[in-house]
Amino acid sequence: MTPGWMDTCSGCEAVSLLGVIGTLSPGTSFRSADGPTIRSKSAAGALLARLRHLDLILVGATLAASIYGVIAVYSATKVKLADAGIDPHYYLVRQAIYVALGALAMIVVAAFDYHHYDHYAPLLYGGLMLALLAVMTPLGSSTLGSQRWFQLGPIQVQPSAFASLVVVVAVAAYATRGEGVMTPKRFLTAIAIMLVPMVIVVKEPDLGSGIVIGVSCLAVIAVAETRVRHLALLVLAGITGVYLVIHLGFLHAYQLQRLISFIHPNSSLQGAGYNLAQSKAAIGAGGVFGTGLFKGMQTNFSYVPSQQTDFIFSAVGEQFGFVGTSLLLVIFAAIVWRLWRAARLARDSFGRLICVGALVIVAFSVFENVGMTIGIMPIAGIPLPFVSYGGSAVLSFFAAVGLALNVQMRRLR
Repeated sequence: MTPGWMDTCSGCEAVSLLGVIGTLSPGTSFRSADGPTIRSKSAAGALLARLRHLDLILVGATLAASIYGVIAVYSATKVKLADAGIDPHYYLVRQAIYVALGALAMIVVAAFDYHHYDHYAPLLYGGLMLALLAVMTPLGSSTLGSQRWFQLGPIQVQPSAFASLVVVVAVAAYATRGEGVMTPKRFLTAIAIMLVPMVIVVKEPDLGSGIVIGVSCLAVIAVAETRVRHLALLVLAGITGVYLVIHLGFLHAYQLQRLISFIHPNSSLQGAGYNLAQSKAAIGAGGVFGTGLFKGMQTNFSYVPSQQTDFIFSAVGEQFGFVGTSLLLVIFAAIVWRLWRAARLARDSFGRLICVGALVIVAFSVFENVGMTIGIMPIAGIPLPFVSYGGSAVLSFFAAVGLALNVQMRRLR
């Protein structure tokens, strides 16, 4: 008997059987010989039960961070667009549209039972791999030496922005296929699932997204019943890999310059060193309460390069000061807390692992982005979740929250 099954018995018999048959599959329909369709209320009841478990704190904190982002992006671009004779609301409108689409993506991802993502993980992973390879062909578009976008009319789609979330789902699905502690073979396979797209993304080059893929997937693997000795070997291999990447010329010149500017911030006031110096100056100018919205000199005169994207936190720091940045960090702390709670309340291993992946994606991105703007982390080109300008990144972070909402709403059968 399937959810679409129709009973054409007499009206009284259909009604008498409704209570019994309706419990077999939510949403079952019944039609009498000469009457309207009667639909079981069990589907509506199940939906209401799930909505009662909707994490309103997580939803509210996510939207609050996004509103922060719309205001910050507008303030960081308004003056320079007006000076160039361009509509000063250009970035404001686009970022607001991205947030609206992101909220829709969050709802869609949360609506479908997350176990479907387990079943379709190979298809999602395969689609991602095709997109990552296709973007490096003439089908992709290049900007500032990086070829990582598809140009679709007036918008750009960046597959690498979605890579970390898709690979987390794929690794989590594979890690939960077996039972008990992961065997060495399954452990190495999980690492391979992570490494292949990670290498392609770094090759684009998109070092920041590659780092997020690695960190989030390693967290998933660590939680997935992995032996301690395997994790120790993985850490050692990671350290060795970083050393080889830096010393064997795998990084582009500007990527290496970013690392040098982090280790020796005063060695160069050009390129990444200049970005960092101006970012710190903007945040320092904000003081305790900030200069006020649209009143930051560093921001208004565009002294901070790429401020609406990678360095958006400096615009928040200058205009809203220590109080405003602290409030934003409290919002991020609330998001991380609720993602952790979703992982803890998950009813199965797959749900727990994808929540852990979503948690690490958001938490690490916040830590790295804020850290690089104040000089305690290397500049890696990782956006500030929900705040930095960019459609693909905004949609990806909203989808990560949608996965956690999905798991939490279905924590009870």
